[in-house]
Formats: sequence, structure tokens, C-alpha cells
Amino acid sequence: MTLATTGTAVLVLEDGRVFHGTPYGAEGETFGEMVFSTGMTGYQETLTDPSYHRQIVAMTAPHIGNTGVNDEDPESSRIWVAGYVVREPARVASSWRSRRSLDEELRRQGVVGIAMPGTRALTRHLRERGAMRAGVFTSPAAPVEELVEKVRSSPAMVGADLAKEVSTPEPYVVPAHGEKRFTVAAVDLGIKAMTPYRMAERGCEVHVLPASATAADILALDPDGVFLSNGPGDPATADYAVEAVTGVLDAGTPVFGICFGNQILGRALGLGTYKLRYGHRGVNQPVQDRRTGKVDISAHNHGFAVQAPTDGPFDTPYGRAEVSHVNLNDGCVEGLRLLDRPAFSVQYHPEAAAGPHDAAGLFDEFCALMARPGTTEGGKSV
Repeated sequence: MTLATTGTAVLVLEDGRVFHGTPYGAEGETFGEMVFSTGMTGYQETLTDPSYHRQIVAMTAPHIGNTGVNDEDPESSRIWVAGYVVREPARVASSWRSRRSLDEELRRQGVVGIAMPGTRALTRHLRERGAMRAGVFTSPAAPVEELVEKVRSSPAMVGADLAKEVSTPEPYVVPAHGEKRFTVAAVDLGIKAMTPYRMAERGCEVHVLPASATAADILALDPDGVFLSNGPGDPATADYAVEAVTGVLDAGTPVFGICFGNQILGRALGLGTYKLRYGHRGVNQPVQDRRTGKVDISAHNHGFAVQAPTDGPFDTPYGRAEVSHVNLNDGCVEGLRLLDRPAFSVQYHPEAAAGPHDAAGLFDEFCALMARPGTTEGGKSV
């Protein structure tokens, strides 16, 4: 069956499911892992989050583009999503901060998208069948069977090493706001701009390093703490990052990781990782701190998780560790904490751009770890 009609677009899943709509953004075709985000706000931050590299993102909120696009909220220098799926694009951008429409920005950056009435059906399909490869085609002329084969021949997310593709090519520094208290080495595995900003607000001078940075590169900065960022791809492929973290742990330097960084720390502790059925993406994920019972509503973007015992402390090459946080929706591991060394991580985004801000205190915990008893204000052993 041929789907050719000017002004139409189709979303094709690798299992053969086809959704029809109209082009939104750039014309052409694109491929990636089909995922959905449950956030009702923050579409600009989502689009520019490097963790979405090589993914086609469907928004479950029905109306997207209301506030247009501004030049202050991007989390990186470009849009990273491979494709974009919305139900009903805003016809008018209404915000004093808006500089252009979302549709215009998608076209400007060459992002192929589709507006279609079936985003709810798509989300339910992915929840039942799991995230899978997909393609968006505008004005397709080929038979649907051919489009399905093109999707099936596109790269899968399992086994994809993507952190180096989104990382900074050169180190750079984000100065502390006000008086400098700490020096932080941040390994950029796909970092969002708001993350070093949040640390800078707390007096941290943040040295952002490429994903390929070695332990020697990191420790050469004589940092008070090391931050492991979020990022895209399969953590099982990032042996270079795991090796760097083991060197940092050997040195006893405080470590804080988020999202992909949580998975990398987990691997450095000897734990495995696995792919979630459809992942956690959005700004409304309930996570419980197992020490206090407190529940934070948190921002997520991940398709992989750490395998770790949740029934109590377990042994690692660096002493005892525990699962510090769990997801209340599905019980998966949302945080790790070493009990005998200064290191912890979470599977979510405490920088919270565009929100919520429940977990912002984790940056304060990192600062407290760098200023722990027995160290100087700068966090180094005395």
C-alpha cells in the first residue's frame, strides 16, 4: 500500500503499526527510538536535552508550543531529539519571552516531526509493547512495507555508545556565583546547562570535561568533588567512563552522579544495567528516599536502569553500598549510596529544568559531602 499524499506525514513503528498526521517542523524522514514524555510543560528543555539524542519523542500533553521558543531556556546549543510527535500544535505562541514559534524552530534546526490525533493510542501501544525503533516520513511515496523495513534497518538503542557524540569537545569552566567554595570536575556525558549553573549557585567552580576524560584528567584538576552527568545511550557500552570513575573512587574523591551517571557509578561498583520496557520520561515521577520515607516528584529521562539488591546493604569493591531511592511506580532503583566512601547518585534530574524542584537539595548534599568532617572547606583530606 502506497501512502503518498502531499501535506501528509506518517509515523511508522518497527512492529508495523502506522499513525497518520500532518508534517510538523522540517520535511523529510528521520529515525530513532520511539519514546514518550509525560511532562505537561518544559518542551523546550526536553528538545534540547542531550539525553534524547537519537530518540523520537512523543509528548503526551495534548497542546504543545503555547509559549513558543525563547533564547534563554535551551539546555544545550541545539535540539537533540531525532524527531518530534505532538497531538495539537499551538496556532499562536503567547509569551513575552517568545522569539519564534516551535514549528519555526523545528524547521530551522531540521527536526522532522508529525502532528497527529493518535498520541494517546501511541503511548498505550508503547506501554504494552515497549519502546521500539520508529521513523517519521513526510509526504511518503514508498509502500508502507518498505517504510517498515527502513525502520527495522535503523540502529537500535541497546548497544549504542552515544555519550561521546553529545559531549563537549573541549573542557570549559562555569565560574562560581560569588565566593568560590569548591572545585568540581563534571564529566559531560550529555550534561544540561542548568546542572553546572545549580552547582555554581552554591559556590562551586565547575570544570566541565569531555566524556572521554580519564581519571588522570579528572584528578589533575585536584577537584573537591566529581560530578557524573546525565546522557544518552546504553551504559553497558561506556567502559571508558566506568574506568574513569573507578580511578576517582580509588582516590577517595567525593562523587555525585545523576541519570546516566547513576548507571556509570553502578557499573563501577560491579552492578549490571538493563533496558526498561518503556523508560521514565517527564517531570512527574514519584521517587522515595528510603532513609526518610520522603517522596519527591522528580524529572526523569532514562531508558536504562541499575540492577541492585533492594533488601539491604550489599558489598562492592569500595565497601558497603545501598539502594537509596526507589521509583514508586515500578520499584526500580533510583539511587545508590556508598556507606564507606563519599559517593552517591540518583537516576533523576535534580537540576529540574523546567521543574519540579523537589530534589534540588541533592546539590546541597553534594556540597556537604565535599565539606565533610575531616576535610577542609574545599573537600580535600587533611
